[in-house]
Amino acid sequence: MKFLPLIALAMACAPAFADDLPDASWHTSAELGAISTSGNTAGTSVSGKIDARQELDDWSNQYVVAGHFKEDKVNDRDGNSSSRRSAERYSLSAKAAYKLVKDDEKLFVLAAHVGDKFGAYSRYNTMAVGRSTRWYDSPEASVDVEIGPGYFRGERATGEPESGFTVRGAAAIRWQVSQNALFSQIASVERGTSNTHSIAEAALSTKINGTMQMKAAFIVRNDTNVPADKKNTDTQTSLTLVYSF
Repeated sequence: MKFLPLIALAMACAPAFADDLPDASWHTSAELGAISTSGNTAGTSVSGKIDARQELDDWSNQYVVAGHFKEDKVNDRDGNSSSRRSAERYSLSAKAAYKLVKDDEKLFVLAAHVGDKFGAYSRYNTMAVGRSTRWYDSPEASVDVEIGPGYFRGERATGEPESGFTVRGAAAIRWQVSQNALFSQIASVERGTSNTHSIAEAALSTKINGTMQMKAAFIVRNDTNVPADKKNTDTQTSLTLVYSF
């Protein structure tokens, strides 16, 4: 949690009082998905995310909070039932990007914190600065890339602390497949001296009405250096309902 002040710093890099700027524009989406099973297999899985974006004359800001939790019911040899948490992950991030004179060129600062009770890293904090560029832009699709140096501090599942400098690269693809369907692909890689941390998410969103969407997503998380009892790659498949406002 030591990096939480850095997240606050990234938020502060943008103008703090949007009410003083009449051209401030917010776009926020909230998504939620839940699965409950009973019978031979019993348990509950919940995932959610809030993504808030702000566009000003000179700044583009983004704040994201996400979580995934899974709890299973298990029976012991005596037939007694108990609940067991098998997934518990949450993340929050803030990014402030200053718009340069050239169209679609920005300088950004990013801070993020991840807590994962069952992952290779129980805590993973990162901060990065750099430059983002739009490589491709058309009415139907866009490709944005960003790169820059960073620093991370984490704690392995074994309790061993780790920190160091990184080089971060990321890309975001948006493709308007049809009037009611949008495909997006987001990927980021943070390469350090002892580990390379990467995340990729592919999602397809379909409009239900003006404010509601159905979203199917597949997320892959990978660490090259993990404890002996952990796997390098975690995946998550979700189907969520998204409300935009």
